Amino acid sequence: MRRLASTAAILAISCVSFAHTAAQPPAPPGADPFHRVLEQILDINVRDGLVYYRALRGERGRLDRYAASLNVPAATYEGWSREQQMAFWVNAYNVFVLQTVISNYPIRGRSAEYPATSIRQIPGAFDRIKHRAAGRTLTLDEIEKTVIPEFKEPRLHLALGRGAIGSGRLRSEAYTAERMKAQLDALQAEFVTEQPMLKVDRTAGVVSVTPILSWYDAEFIATYDPGATGTFAERSPIERALVAFIMPHLLPLERGFLQMNQFKVTYHPFDWRLNDLSGGRVD
Repeated sequence: MRRLASTAAILAISCVSFAHTAAQPPAPPGADPFHRVLEQILDINVRDGLVYYRALRGERGRLDRYAASLNVPAATYEGWSREQQMAFWVNAYNVFVLQTVISNYPIRGRSAEYPATSIRQIPGAFDRIKHRAAGRTLTLDEIEKTVIPEFKEPRLHLALGRGAIGSGRLRSEAYTAERMKAQLDALQAEFVTEQPMLKVDRTAGVVSVTPILSWYDAEFIATYDPGATGTFAERSPIERALVAFIMPHLLPLERGFLQMNQFKVTYHPFDWRLNDLSGGRVD
């Protein structure tokens, strides 16, 4: 009887364990266990680049625990590959933005400068609030302006959510080393179809682009400017870099328009409206 009871107990435990395992959704291809929690949070709370901040407040515990896990020892971080490090900092930046917003949600105090809800209405959101990651204490501005440029990969600046409509579209997945190339390639391809990033007006002869390129023009020039040669030789370095960056992904009519080389490049204002799927409502 004792042996039968023990066998039954083992079977019961195995069934519970199997049921628990079966209840867990399989990790998507290229997922990194280190960023698994963020992967789940983004998958549930981000749609088409917009964040359901109202619902995300209910995930605060998991979000905070993931953020705390980012403070790995510096020696651990230094042992990672370049792709792991890039994914780490993009994820860190984006999760710190999410923390900042939900800590102040719903955001109050609209002004003449920011008549719509904006993360800019949170005092010190980018330049004073400190975060811990990889043994360092940094603001969002310090991550964006000192850490990210170290990788000499300008597309990373398009992966930073900034809590704003005007940023590159926040993905519903975490960045990982295995998926990094594909994720950055997708950002570049999406750049030409996202109005906050690029507007090609063939009638007016104007190509209007996000000011993110002007903020980090040296990085985009170093990576994409082919030099003073060919059709666009007389253009400025940043304009040549822009053309090289977007040309492979444009529609045929837009590509033909650019090849005529009769367009003017302008920078449209950055849209600091909060990328809020819930419209600022709270229950």
